[in-house]
Amino acid sequence: MSRTLKNPEKLHPAPGFSHIAIASGSTWVHFAGQVALAPDFSVIGEGDLFVQTQAAMRNLQVAMEEAGVSWSDIVRRTVYTTLPTEFVVITEAIHSVTDGAEDPAQTIIGVTGLAVPGLLIEIECTAVLE
Repeated sequence: MSRTLKNPEKLHPAPGFSHIAIASGSTWVHFAGQVALAPDFSVIGEGDLFVQTQAAMRNLQVAMEEAGVSWSDIVRRTVYTTLPTEFVVITEAIHSVTDGAEDPAQTIIGVTGLAVPGLLIEIECTAVLE
């Protein structure tokens, strides 16, 4: 897979994401949104956006490992959160899990709630492989 990330100088800075992700490859992997749920369906880090973001990213990483995908294969990330203006906290938590991987194209969407009470964030992504 080839992935090129770009941030045009004529657009605002992109803290924690890239404006453009250009990918080539033959296999697309779509990951369902992951949240801060433990295997017993309990909420991890209730009330703490940073901890919940880390937990969602770690759950996403489990799914990625199962599919043979690394962070550098991710070309699109969508974040659904009840706290959309807290993008600095979200970005810091994401970076704490992705070990310095470049950020793909991303959208943060504010929502009024998620499927399980107490959840603050859900993250889904798409990868492209050769």
